[in-house]
Amino acid sequence: MIGIFDSGLGGLITLREIVKTLPEYQYIYLGDSARMPYGNRSQELIYKFTLEAVDFLFKKGCQLIIIACNPASAEALRKIQQEYLPKYYPDRRVLGVIRPIAEKAAAESRVKVGVIGTKGTINSGVYKKELNKLNSSLEILELATPLLVPMIEEGNIPPDVVKKILRKYLRPLKLAKIDTLILGCTHYPIWQKEIQGIVGRKIKVLNSPRIIAESLADYLVRHPEIGSKLNEKSADSPGIELFVTDISPHYEDLKNKWFGDKLKFNKVELAPGLSL
Repeated sequence: MIGIFDSGLGGLITLREIVKTLPEYQYIYLGDSARMPYGNRSQELIYKFTLEAVDFLFKKGCQLIIIACNPASAEALRKIQQEYLPKYYPDRRVLGVIRPIAEKAAAESRVKVGVIGTKGTINSGVYKKELNKLNSSLEILELATPLLVPMIEEGNIPPDVVKKILRKYLRPLKLAKIDTLILGCTHYPIWQKEIQGIVGRKIKVLNSPRIIAESLADYLVRHPEIGSKLNEKSADSPGIELFVTDISPHYEDLKNKWFGDKLKFNKVELAPGLSL
């Protein structure tokens, strides 16, 4: 099984794209919706929450986990890979989302890349670091957009309000004449069309869920030893299981829209106190 973890509902978009790309596998999704957003948390707390989520998914039988949360990928992924996995699950894998998106941006951009994300992701400078490794000649402009995640999680925000906030946030990047825009939060693709409409056709807004799905497919081709451990979906399997730490009507609406009303959320509590 493949596990997908995010702090909120943004990971559902990533899950949907991965399932479309790799429908032959079973999936478990975990959204830590009760404790989102992670973007304004300390590095220590982000690591603690992410570790609890990863441990939950491994105990559910996942062989590979995608951390679809940008702050968690930035602040917790490396430590989990270097310390937690070798000690507890040396034959399993945990992957993040930042590297594949940075690789796509470095390949697509001509001169200047813009990045929008939560305060935590932007303050970490993780995209700038990755992009500089890939192409040191690129100019990178990073911008925190803290209102977007709460607005997306809330749902039912009037379209004119959404566009007004997006225009305000995106104006500095338009004036700077970026040519490529990274949506550095898995929530933001919900408003991909609105963002593309505001920045215009000359700026390429990267489709993060598609990039992540294609990167995972490529990873499994390059690592057949991992792919062989994943359980292929059987005829009587649920295919997808959804777990969240809190459920809201907005979550239900999006789940029904993207996966149908037969698939239900399971509410869980994550085990506290895990540490190395």
